[in-house]
Amino acid sequence: MTTPTHSPKSWLTSAPAALLGLICAFPALVTAAEQPAAPAKSATPPAQAPTATAAVPATSDADGEVRKIDKAAGTVTLKHGDIPSLDMMGMTMVFKVKDRAMLDSVAVGSKVRFKAERQGGSLVVTQWVLQK
Repeated sequence: MTTPTHSPKSWLTSAPAALLGLICAFPALVTAAEQPAAPAKSATPPAQAPTATAAVPATSDADGEVRKIDKAAGTVTLKHGDIPSLDMMGMTMVFKVKDRAMLDSVAVGSKVRFKAERQGGSLVVTQWVLQK
């Protein structure tokens, strides 16, 4: 005859521990059962709308007055009003110009309506129109 591996009293000590484990786990099991099933994954990813920063740089129209022209550096100093799309309040500041030939069309004191955009950490005037 073989000797039992468990004493008759061993189940008395392990049964309450197992029951306590089930009681503690029950709320998590109920919560998991109430969650909706995740949608099935598609083989093709959903189409994403292009972001303004990914495809097209933010540009803005603003009015300004030419205060200084530096043809060698390819910059113009403009006193301008608020530019909301660039998160900029009115001020006087230096802008790079997209094409240095643009600087030949203005003089200090010229009033311009201009477009500016952020390019590589700099603000660049991409075009302007003289105002009266």
